Amino acid sequence: MSIPAIQKIRLGQYITRNIFSGREKFPLVLMLEPLFMCNLKCKGCGKTAHPPEILKKRLSVEECIHAAEECGAPVVSIPGGEPLMHPDIPVIVKELIRRKRFVYLCTNSLLVEKRIDEFSPSPYLTFNIHLDGLKEKHDEMVGAPGTFDKAVNAIKLLVSRGFRVTTNTTFFLGETAESAEKFLDFLTDLNVEAMTISAGFNYENASDRENFLNRQTTIQLFRGIFEKAKEKKWQFNHSTLYLDFLAGNQNYRCTPWGNPTRNIFGWQRPCYLLDDGYAPTYRELMEKTDWSKYGRGNDPRCTDCMVHCGYEPSAVIDTVKHPLKALLVTLKGIKTE
Repeated sequence: MSIPAIQKIRLGQYITRNIFSGREKFPLVLMLEPLFMCNLKCKGCGKTAHPPEILKKRLSVEECIHAAEECGAPVVSIPGGEPLMHPDIPVIVKELIRRKRFVYLCTNSLLVEKRIDEFSPSPYLTFNIHLDGLKEKHDEMVGAPGTFDKAVNAIKLLVSRGFRVTTNTTFFLGETAESAEKFLDFLTDLNVEAMTISAGFNYENASDRENFLNRQTTIQLFRGIFEKAKEKKWQFNHSTLYLDFLAGNQNYRCTPWGNPTRNIFGWQRPCYLLDDGYAPTYRELMEKTDWSKYGRGNDPRCTDCMVHCGYEPSAVIDTVKHPLKALLVTLKGIKTE
């Protein structure tokens, strides 16, 4: 399966309108974090490092919907924490869908079986299941034996119920093209719609900071993966030009405003991955953030980052502006040498 045509068309129309209106900075995906509480403590995550009094807080339904309307992005990604731990998450999702937002509900899957009946299949709703490798590796990364099997069972259940299902995988140091190949083959056999792949970002608050990739090792790994992809039927939940960027063939600047983040503290500066304070409104985030301070060459924290939340918007906008360029990469394939 591929991303539904309605989503591609809506997103393309939205980007085109903004470009032709002369709007320089506009959001593509709202990163909506309604809570930081989680039932896992993954090694590469910095979100669950907050003290207990913070982990107990959550955004209300009204705050979530207001954030979506204030921002205006056509896509809403709901990570966390674990969003299925939010008691009102079905209402939040329903209200976003009613407003024709494409919702990606990012979950570790542990509560899927318990809460699946509270949701209805829709072209506007995708369950995005977190998996960081095959059984042994995934369970080690999340620190909970049996989690991989639960995630696989959740994917099968969701697919059987007619839900859109994608996966979200972060690759860390030690991953090889060969191990990634086995894992991506496995996911494809589960009939997921597409796979989101990312190089691990070095969160300042992550419990394990020794296993993150730098820029060069990221390029080497993804070139190896895309070389193997030439003989596969893998579906990635990314633009072709972003994948080409991961292979080191595109030179993009980060677009942090493309995926603005709203969480229990407010609008996070400058992006989902860095925490330099918060703005009370989306407008203030956009108008009073010194965006020139960030990105590779400006902020040392950004040196090795190639994560989709910063660079996918750059690639998508480039695709709309230069469709022939994107088509040629699609037809010729991603250069891996």
